[in-house]
Amino acid sequence: MFKKILIANRGEIALRVQRACREMGIKAVMVYSEADRDAKYVKLADEAVCIGPAQSAQSYLSMPAIISAAEVTDAEAIHPGYGFLSENADFAERVEQSGFTFIGPTPESIRLMGDKVSAKQAMIRAGVPCVPGSEGALPVDPVVIKRTAKTIGYPVIIKAAGGGGGRGMRVVHTEAALLHAVQTTKAEAGAAFGNPEVYMEKFLQNPRHIEIQIMADTHRNAVYLGERDCSMQRRHQKVIEEAPAPGIPRRLIEKIGERCAAACKKIGYRGAGTFEFLFENGEFYFIEMNTRVQVEHPVTEWITGVDIVRTQIAVAAGEKLPFTQRQVQLRGHAIECRINAEDAYKFTPSPGRITTWHMPGGPGVRVDSHAYTNYFVPPNYDSMIGKLIVHGDTREQALARMRTALAEAVVEGIKTNIPLHRELMVDASFVAGGTNIHYLEEWLSQRER
Repeated sequence: MFKKILIANRGEIALRVQRACREMGIKAVMVYSEADRDAKYVKLADEAVCIGPAQSAQSYLSMPAIISAAEVTDAEAIHPGYGFLSENADFAERVEQSGFTFIGPTPESIRLMGDKVSAKQAMIRAGVPCVPGSEGALPVDPVVIKRTAKTIGYPVIIKAAGGGGGRGMRVVHTEAALLHAVQTTKAEAGAAFGNPEVYMEKFLQNPRHIEIQIMADTHRNAVYLGERDCSMQRRHQKVIEEAPAPGIPRRLIEKIGERCAAACKKIGYRGAGTFEFLFENGEFYFIEMNTRVQVEHPVTEWITGVDIVRTQIAVAAGEKLPFTQRQVQLRGHAIECRINAEDAYKFTPSPGRITTWHMPGGPGVRVDSHAYTNYFVPPNYDSMIGKLIVHGDTREQALARMRTALAEAVVEGIKTNIPLHRELMVDASFVAGGTNIHYLEEWLSQRER
C-alpha cells in the first residue's frame, strides 16, 4: 500500500479523498491555489504545496506544477479526483512516466473512452447497446451526411467526439437545418476540445439518464455496483441523483450491468468508472463512459456499503477487489442534492463569504463539503460547495429524510440552491419517480410564467 498520496484537486472531493487516506493510514499531500489557501483540507493536510494563482490553467490544470509537487514531497501516487485533469490521458501518462502511480485507469483506457466515437465503437464490439447513429465520425460529403440522418430518422443530435459536460451538441429536426448544424458543431468542437470530429445519433425524445457504476482491478476482475438515476438536470448538469433508479426492473439493470462489467474486462479497464446511458421504452442506450470517480458516488456507496474512493486507492496499489459480484447487495435508497453557491432560480453564481454554515445530521444523513462558517467561496471555480446525501430503507423514507435535512440546513452570506431542492422534494412528479431528463428545465420554465 502507498505511504503517501498527492491529491490533485480542490473542494469537497479533495477532502473526501483526504479522509479516505487518513482512514487507510496514508499521508495526504494537498496542492492548492492561492484562492484556496484557507481551505479546510489544506489546514488538515499532512503536507500542502501552493501550485499557483487562482486561475485553474496556472494551478489545478498545470501538469508540471502538480508533478513537481509530487516530486518535492516524495509522494508515490496521484489521485486526480473529478474534473480538472482527471480524464486527461496525457496527464495520466506523464504521472506514470515520472515514476508515480496514477489512481485511475491507464492512459490508453482514458483515450479510448474519452473520444466518444472510439468509445461507442468499443462498446458495440463489447455488446453494450448504443444509440442508433453514424458508425464513426461524420465525413465531409454532404450527401453521405444527409443519407445518414435519413437512415437514423429525425430528430438527430450532432455531438462532438471529444466533448463533455453538455457542450458540443446540437439537435436537428429537419434536413434543411442539418448541414449548417454539422458545420457549426465542428467549429465549436475544434475550438473547445481541439478535435473538430463530430458524429450523429438518434435524438431520444423523453429518456431518463441512468448510470452504471463499475469497479475493476488489475487481475481481470470487474463488478458493477448497481445504478443511479441522474435525470434531474439542467443544461446537462446534474442537480439531484438517486440510487437505485425508481421503477426499472432489476433484471434489466442486471443484464446491462453484466455487459458493462464484461466490457471492462475486454478493454482491460482498471479502477472506478461510470457507464452513462439514456433509458427509454425499456431500452438502454450507451452515451459515454466517465473514467473517474463521479460527483454522485456517495449514493452508490450508501446502497452497496462499498467505499469507492478507498477501493480506487487499493486497486491502484495492485490489490484485488475485496468483493465479488455476488457479494454486492443493494440496501435501501439514497438521494443526493448538489448544493451550489448560486441563485436558486436564476442560477447566477454567488461567490463570497459564508457567515453561517449549519448542516443537518441525524440517522441516514451525510454531508460532503469543504465549506464552513467564515469560509470564502472563490469566484474562480465551479459553484458546487457541497453535497447533502440521505439514505432510507425505502425511497419514501429517503425523501422524508431529505425534506427534514433541507429544512434544517442554514447557509447565510451567500445564495445557494437549497430553496430549489426544498421545492423539488415535494414536487408530485419527482416524488412519484421516473422523471425524464427534460423535466427539470420544463418545470423551471413553467415556474417562471
